[in-house]
Amino acid sequence: MEDDEAKKQCPAEDIQSLSISDAAPESSSSLSSSGMSVEERYEIIRSIGEECIQESELLQLLKNKAEPICYDGFEPSGRMHVAQGIMKVINVNKLVSAGCRVKIWIADLFAKLNKKMGGDMKKIQEVGKYFIEIWKAAGMDIDSGRVEFLWTEKEINERAHEYWPLVLDIASKNKLPRLQRCCQIMGREDPDDLDGAQIFYACMQCADIFFLKADICQLGMDQRKVNVLAREYCDDIKRKHKPVILSHHMLSGLKEGQEKMSKSIESSAIYMDDTEADINAKIKKAYCPPKIVDKNPCLEYVKYIVLPWFKEFTVERKIEYGGPKTYKTFEELAADYEAEALHPGDVKPALTMALNKILQPVRDHFTNDANAKMLLKRIKSYKVTR
Repeated sequence: MEDDEAKKQCPAEDIQSLSISDAAPESSSSLSSSGMSVEERYEIIRSIGEECIQESELLQLLKNKAEPICYDGFEPSGRMHVAQGIMKVINVNKLVSAGCRVKIWIADLFAKLNKKMGGDMKKIQEVGKYFIEIWKAAGMDIDSGRVEFLWTEKEINERAHEYWPLVLDIASKNKLPRLQRCCQIMGREDPDDLDGAQIFYACMQCADIFFLKADICQLGMDQRKVNVLAREYCDDIKRKHKPVILSHHMLSGLKEGQEKMSKSIESSAIYMDDTEADINAKIKKAYCPPKIVDKNPCLEYVKYIVLPWFKEFTVERKIEYGGPKTYKTFEELAADYEAEALHPGDVKPALTMALNKILQPVRDHFTNDANAKMLLKRIKSYKVTR
C-alpha cells in the first residue's frame, strides 16, 4: 500500500497480504485442483451473478489463484426463507465445485447494531446456529473443507488491532452522504432514520471484505453499494487488486409488486422450515398472472431455485395444451408461458411439488434431531424486528 496515512492506520504487511498474488498467471488451459480449466471455472462462478464487476478481473483472478476466497455473509434475523437457504446452497456449492474457498460471515455484531431480534445477542446467535443447521440439512457442501463459518463478534474481538484501524480509515476517507447511500444494505431506505452507531455499519461491512482477505464478494444485489465502496477504497489507498463483485439476483416476494421477500409478512415468502401445507397454501395464493413472465414470482422460483436444483421442471399440462412437458431451460418455459401454452394452473402445482421435495430433508432434520427441533421451537417464539 502506497498511501502514507493508510499505512499508519493499518500495518503495511496486513494490507499487503490482502492483495491478490502478482505471480505470473497460470496457462489458461491448465487445470486447477478442482480438475477444471480456468474457462470452465469462470463459467460456473459467473453463472451465479446477475452482475459481475468486473468480468475481466474475475477471469484474471482465476488465472492467478487456484483457490480464490469468496466472502458471503448474513445477519441472523429470524426464520430463513428459500433465497437465504436454497439459493445460498446452490451458489456456495457452485463456488466450491470451481475450486473456491467460501467464508460465510455470521454477522451477529451487525445484527445487534441493526437492532435485529431487539438487539438481543443471545437470540441473534441462536438464529445464527439455526441458519447453519438448515444449510447443512439442505446439502451445503460443508464436508469439502472449503466452507468456513465465522462469527463476527468473535473474529473482530480476537483481531481488533487489525479491524478497527481499517474501519476508521474507511470512515475517514468517505463523506457522510456517501456512507448514507449505503443504508440499503441494512434493509433501511431512509438515511434520516439511522442512529450514530448504524452509520458505522457501512464502514464495517466494507472493512470485512479486506479483513477476510476476500477476492470475490458474493452477495445479493441489495449489497452492491457497499461492495462498490470497497472498490473505491482501493482507489483511495492505491491498491491495485480490487475485490470482484458478484451480485446475485434478489428473489421477489409472492405478493404482487413485492421486489423482495419480507420476513415481517409471512405469506410473502417460502421459509425453509415451512410445512407441506404451508407451501401448498402460499403458492396457491401467490401472484402468477397469465402470459406475464416479468416480475412473476412463481416463475422466478422456477428460474432461480427449481431449475438450478433439478436441472429440469416438469408440468402436467392438459392434453389439449400438449400434455405433460419437461423444461430444461427457463427460456423455453418463458416462451410457452407468454404464448399461453403454459398456464398458472400448470405452473403452481408443479412448483409446489418441487419445493416440497427440496425442503423435505430440512423438515426431516428438524423433526428427527432433538437439538435441532428445540432450536427451531425457540426461533419461532422470537419476535422478528426490522
